[in-house]
Amino acid sequence: MLVILPLLLGISLYRWNARFDAMAISKVNDDLTIAHQYMARILENTDSRLASVSESARFQNLLQQNGYPNAAFTSLLKEIAQARQFDFLYIVDDNGRILASAYATASSSVRSSWPIIRSALEGHSKTAVDVFEAEELGAFSPDLAARARIEIVPTLGSTAATPSQESRGLVLHSATALTLPDSRRAALVGGTLLNQNLAFVDTINDLIYHEAGLPEGSQGTATLFLGDIRISTNVRLFEGQRAIGTRVSEVVRNAVLDQGRTWRDSAFVVSDWFISAYEPIIDSYGRRVGMLYVGFLQKPFTQAKYETLLTLAGAFLLAVAATVPLFLIWATNIFRPLERMTGAISRVEAGDLSARTGHVKTKDEIGEVAFHLDHLLDLLQQRDAQLRHWNDELNRRVEERAHQLHQATMQLENTTKQLVMSEKLAAIGEISAGIAHEINNPIAVMQGNLEVIRELMGAEAEKAKVEFRLIDQQMARISEIITKLLQFAKPQEYAGYTEHYAVAAIVSDTLPLVQHLIRKTTITLEREDRASRLIAMNRTELQQVLVNLLVNAIHAMPHGGRLLLRNHDSDMDGWAGVAIEVADTGAGISAEVIERVFDPFFTTKTREGTGLGLSISQMLVTRQGGRISVSSEPGRGTTFLVWLPEAG
Repeated sequence: MLVILPLLLGISLYRWNARFDAMAISKVNDDLTIAHQYMARILENTDSRLASVSESARFQNLLQQNGYPNAAFTSLLKEIAQARQFDFLYIVDDNGRILASAYATASSSVRSSWPIIRSALEGHSKTAVDVFEAEELGAFSPDLAARARIEIVPTLGSTAATPSQESRGLVLHSATALTLPDSRRAALVGGTLLNQNLAFVDTINDLIYHEAGLPEGSQGTATLFLGDIRISTNVRLFEGQRAIGTRVSEVVRNAVLDQGRTWRDSAFVVSDWFISAYEPIIDSYGRRVGMLYVGFLQKPFTQAKYETLLTLAGAFLLAVAATVPLFLIWATNIFRPLERMTGAISRVEAGDLSARTGHVKTKDEIGEVAFHLDHLLDLLQQRDAQLRHWNDELNRRVEERAHQLHQATMQLENTTKQLVMSEKLAAIGEISAGIAHEINNPIAVMQGNLEVIRELMGAEAEKAKVEFRLIDQQMARISEIITKLLQFAKPQEYAGYTEHYAVAAIVSDTLPLVQHLIRKTTITLEREDRASRLIAMNRTELQQVLVNLLVNAIHAMPHGGRLLLRNHDSDMDGWAGVAIEVADTGAGISAEVIERVFDPFFTTKTREGTGLGLSISQMLVTRQGGRISVSSEPGRGTTFLVWLPEAG
């Protein structure tokens, strides 16, 4: 009642509304057909009337006997013009010269290139609607040009207009062929100006919209347009004032004038909505120069539709009010037990296993269903209690097994990591040792051959002593690098050699190695040398540690910053020593990264780093009995501290 019936009613009303609108469009289309036929009949009648005038005996007698122009012939033309309601009536030859006219003209010649005049001069009568410019109307009469002039009124919804006045005229004119006494061809031309020709549109309106043609409150309208401007209409701006000079809406103009379509739909006309029909007016050149419109006010039809809808809705509500209470009383005995069962099921789903339907008065099928439902809920409650007990026991055992498995997994992961790291370090050690031994052999050969060269050159070798010395130094440097590789591969066998020296000296030797990196940035280097104690760590090893820390600090400040290199005397755990600090103002290191920063192969430089720099540095410092640590705060920089014991 409340769903299906409104749905069917809505569908019916929708279809009725569509049919109602289609009937309104069909009516206005019929009205446009009548207006079109009336205008075609006017064109046909104008043609035939003008032809009958030219063929009348009186006209031919005056034309052939008395010649032209003369008073009698001009009087006849004027009489015909007034009787046929022509605004101009004249005879023109093939040169465009006016031979005779019903009214005095301002010019002795007119435009003779109109297609209707050309057709008449060729012997064929023709009637058409054409647009005359103000000068062409003025050639007949200044009064005619004044009648055509219309002030344009800005109109809501129309195309924006720059001219404020329309001076052209829409003219219905006809021409029929004549033969002059001297056997020359001529044409009798008559025309009626349609601008502000109220009788024309009123006749159309009366023909279509008679008293019983529209519902009460509606009104029919007809209009002639020149372009998109109303030049003759019975549409009202307000009481007593016709909407001459207003413009058609932009959407209608585009459809009819620009695209040449016939418009049959609702349209905004001056100040209200009308069910409208527009068709283009074609001139003798085949151009769309205006529009013919008929329509009637939409508001009464819309009100009628709304009244019908409200009547149907009221009838439906009245039917609902009368029948629904009866249905509800009848359905209560069915729905109430079902609702109690539904409520019990909902409470059970929410976790209340004690919910029951309770006693149902009826002994029909619904009462039996309610009784069996309560029995099933009793069984469900018992099974739930058992399942909960078994679940608690199972969870306890699963937690015990999971804890044991987690411990075993952690031990396995730690062991696996240690094995993988040992294998990596062992492989690197083997590779480094092999490379070192392979390089030592050619170095030894080169040193031996260098001694032979010196002996062979004898006294001449003194001239190249500088070159020989440089070669010796570079070979010694290669040997030292090889020693470092062997120290990394087998640190127990190659502990290196040590000497006592001040930290400031090794700092001075280290800075040139990274100076090229500093020059590429806007980093400011600050140095503080305050340590007075000596240390005994191998110079090259300490230099390697400092280079690692300096390079990391430079990479941490790609956009520039401050790099502080400071050393000072420091005691740790009761032991005297020297502290070396490398601090930067870069992005800092998070707590998670600090925990792994000294792990082998761990790096945050995904493309450049190997992850061994800090690990090797820690190994070198620790082997000397020292310590290396890091402190950092994200966004404020990082500080590495190297502590080495004082040389004994």
